[in-house]
Amino acid sequence: TAFGPKSLGMHMSQFETLEVSVSGEIGAIELNRPAQLNALSRQTLQDLAAAARWFDEQPQVKVVVVSGQGRSFSAGFDLNTFATPDPNYSTRDIADIGRLMAEAIFGMNALTIAAIQGNCIGGGLVLANSCDLRIAEEDARFVIPEVDLGIPLTWSGIPRLVREIGPAATKELVLTCRPFGADEAKSFGFINTIVPKGTVMIAAQELAEQLASKPAYALRTTKQQVNAALEEMVHSRDYASDADIFAFAVHDPESRAASARYLKSKNKG
Repeated sequence: TAFGPKSLGMHMSQFETLEVSVSGEIGAIELNRPAQLNALSRQTLQDLAAAARWFDEQPQVKVVVVSGQGRSFSAGFDLNTFATPDPNYSTRDIADIGRLMAEAIFGMNALTIAAIQGNCIGGGLVLANSCDLRIAEEDARFVIPEVDLGIPLTWSGIPRLVREIGPAATKELVLTCRPFGADEAKSFGFINTIVPKGTVMIAAQELAEQLASKPAYALRTTKQQVNAALEEMVHSRDYASDADIFAFAVHDPESRAASARYLKSKNKG
């Protein structure tokens, strides 16, 4: 059965932009902004990092499924964040919140499964890439639009992608900003499994149950060993310079002009 707040034996933890729950040895983090296609606002990024820390305090949880409500996994970073500035957060601070989110999800004690449907864009792709395993519906659509927006891909997204799909594919997808589908994502090694439309949560639940039946120590140490090997391949932790790169782009005239053109073209569409 799919995850939901009415599941038997479920304990809920409250977050402003997420639904976070536990049923036995399996947990769920569900982005709960369907009207915004689960765009990642400043609050959502903070909630995701806090949810990761919360799960690390639930020692019985072996596997956590990360998903989005509605028709999209995530439309990426919520650009409206800049329309409602907070005096407590500089542009650099906002950029760094995304990195801290990615590190928190990547470093969770529990195994994480990203269940992807609809659009998985920009920062949403970084979130999915921070999970251990990824399942996508056959019509899922991926795109990394940051360069067209006049900004670099940050949140330690570049090193994480290089580790998953290699430098050539990373350069192509990040520089061209072209969309790609589930089949191509699987050919790159970004996706583990493709499932029919409307079944990703069932598939994620089945995989979570299969993994949760295994010894917790073996699961955790295997994850730690693989993650340690990944960090030796391409370092991604504490990639704080990403925030400086982003902050410069926000004030660079050519980058701002590119962003305006991109947003104008999307609004026309």
